[in-house]
Amino acid sequence: MDLNHSLGVRELLEAQTHLYKHSMNYITSMSLKSIVQLGIPDIIHNHGKPITLHELASAVKVPPGRTKYLNRIMRLMVHSGFFATAKVDCKNQEEEEVAYILTPSSTLLLKHNSICLSPYVHVVLDPSIVASCGFLADWVQGGDGDDDELPVYEKTQGMSFWDYCGQNPTYGKIFNDAMAGDSRSMNLIVRDCEPIFEGVKSLVDVAGGVGLTAKIICEEFPHLKCTVLDLPHVVANLKETENLKYVGGDMLKSIPSGDAILLKWTLHDWSDEDCLKILKNCKEAIGGKGKRGKVIIIDIVLSDQKSDGDQESTELMLIFDIFMMAVLTGKERSEKEWERLFLDAGFSHYKIITSMFGFRSLIEVYP
Repeated sequence: MDLNHSLGVRELLEAQTHLYKHSMNYITSMSLKSIVQLGIPDIIHNHGKPITLHELASAVKVPPGRTKYLNRIMRLMVHSGFFATAKVDCKNQEEEEVAYILTPSSTLLLKHNSICLSPYVHVVLDPSIVASCGFLADWVQGGDGDDDELPVYEKTQGMSFWDYCGQNPTYGKIFNDAMAGDSRSMNLIVRDCEPIFEGVKSLVDVAGGVGLTAKIICEEFPHLKCTVLDLPHVVANLKETENLKYVGGDMLKSIPSGDAILLKWTLHDWSDEDCLKILKNCKEAIGGKGKRGKVIIIDIVLSDQKSDGDQESTELMLIFDIFMMAVLTGKERSEKEWERLFLDAGFSHYKIITSMFGFRSLIEVYP
């Protein structure tokens, strides 16, 4: 039986459009990468007013004969919401000409913006990651021995993602810049976090990198004593302050004690087994005699797709889950999966706040 006969013509054509669009979504991603490489958001911003195609082509140093190609890339980026258009008067002409302006999304790509996510585009569209994701089907069918739990990235690239960062200093710096850009988003909501830090005198930011998130928290809540834990080479020679200290170590082995432990976008990188180790170390760090501490987790909580009205956020969460599966050993977790981890690690209860961090949630976990 030809199943196509059970579909109406309109339904069949809509299904074809849906399939083709998702098969070729990488074109949008690569076009986005190209505008970041060309510095187009900064060029438009520095122009100070809407910029025409020819002005943009001149600034990007595109040969006149190739301006038409730039036009086609910009057309897709406008449709995808990264730029908008405005009409401007043409010199020596009666007709108006289309010019480009920034949108909120392209503002996040500006190099000198307080929140710059251009490095993030480079990180996730690195050829090693893109190539690895092309082998998902082979990986799913795998199971060839002791390494059958290795992520597809490690099996195709011959090294872990973290080793790749270490062996490629330029990429490693871009990765750190990407994480720093994401951390700066804390500036947007940290003032709304006062109830979360109420009664907290000491905070340990686990896997906190160079301490950008901790610095933002310290500035807003100067009574807090913050400690940043990360690998020794990450925190080496970083400047400390009266209420900000750095400790080199391994969160899988031990975590410094504090009233609260912060895990910002960290646990989704790790398997359930490793997350249990980390969470047990967190419990030990806050569970000393007479203490009533907590663990503060900022991470994705997968929602019920059928009941979630924000389809873009839901799709992003599911994309991140595949990314974690392909590149690292981690995963995105539903509330039930988070709860299982917390209980297995010895915690008694938790609270989830979903409306504060965009597509991520804040979870408070108590011993």
